[in-house]
Amino acid sequence: MPELPEVEIVRQSLDKKIRGQIIKKVIVKNRNLRLKVPRNFEKNFKNQKIVKVDRFSKYLILYISNKTICIVHLGMSGTIHILENKNKNLITNTSFYHSLILPKKHNHIEIIFENFKIIYNDPRRFGFFEIIKNRQYLKKKFYKLGPEPLSSKFSTIYIYSFLNGKQKNIKNFLLDQNFVSGIGNIYASEILYLCKIKPEKMAKYLSKKDCQKISINSKKVLLRAIRKGGSSIKNFKNTSGKRGSFQNEFKVYQREGSNCKRKKCNGIIYRKTISNRSSFFCNLCQK
Repeated sequence: MPELPEVEIVRQSLDKKIRGQIIKKVIVKNRNLRLKVPRNFEKNFKNQKIVKVDRFSKYLILYISNKTICIVHLGMSGTIHILENKNKNLITNTSFYHSLILPKKHNHIEIIFENFKIIYNDPRRFGFFEIIKNRQYLKKKFYKLGPEPLSSKFSTIYIYSFLNGKQKNIKNFLLDQNFVSGIGNIYASEILYLCKIKPEKMAKYLSKKDCQKISINSKKVLLRAIRKGGSSIKNFKNTSGKRGSFQNEFKVYQREGSNCKRKKCNGIIYRKTISNRSSFFCNLCQK
C-alpha cells in the first residue's frame, strides 16, 4: 500500500497536470470497487473544471468547479495513469505498483480531458472514488482520524497526552490512523530508529522526551521521503520518470542482519513480527 510520501508525489503529479483542466467525459467500466461507484458519478464530473488536487493522509482530494469533492484512495494496488492523446508516454504511472505503462487489464475509470486522460487501474479493487457534497461533509469524513504527522497538531503535548497510560506498543500506535493519519509500516520503523525507541515498547513507558522525538522525527523522515520522490519498493516513478530514491537511505527497513548505520553502535538490525507486520530495529541503540 502506498504511504503518505508516495501519495503526496502522486498528488503533485496530478495537480500539475489536471488543475484548471475541463473534464470532457468520464467512463466507468467497473463500479465494483471497495465502495461501489455511484450511478451519478459521471454527471458530477462532466464539463467541470478541476480546481485543485489536495491530500489528507493517504487520501487524494479532487476539488471540482461545481463545488463537489471527490475522495480517491488507492487501496492496496490502485494506480493512476496519465495518457497523452498525441504523444505515446514512455511512462504513464503516477504511482509505484505494477508496470510503468498502463496495464491492459483492470482499468476501471477513465477521466477524459481535451488532450489527455487519466485512468484508474486496480487489480485488487480495494481503492475507491467517493463523491462528497461539500467541505462540511469532508470534515465529517475525516473527523475520527488523527492529525497528519506533518501538521503542527502532531505535537509533543498531543502525543504524550494520547499515549499516557496506554497498554499498547508504540509501533502499533504509529500505524493506528485514529492516533496519527498517514504513517505506514515502512516509515514507522524508520521513525522509531531515529528516536532510538524499540517498536515493541509500551506507550505508557514513553517519556515526554520520547514523544518529542517522535514528533520531530516523523516530520523529518516523511519530508525527506517526499523530497526524494517516495520509496521505490515496487519501482515507484512519477510521470516525469524520476524514480523515488528514499529506499537508498533506509536505516533499518528490510536490512535484517546488517550492521547498524549509527556511528559507534555495534548493533545488528533485527526483524520482528508485531501484529502481523514486520518491524525492523537495532538490537542495541533502540531501547
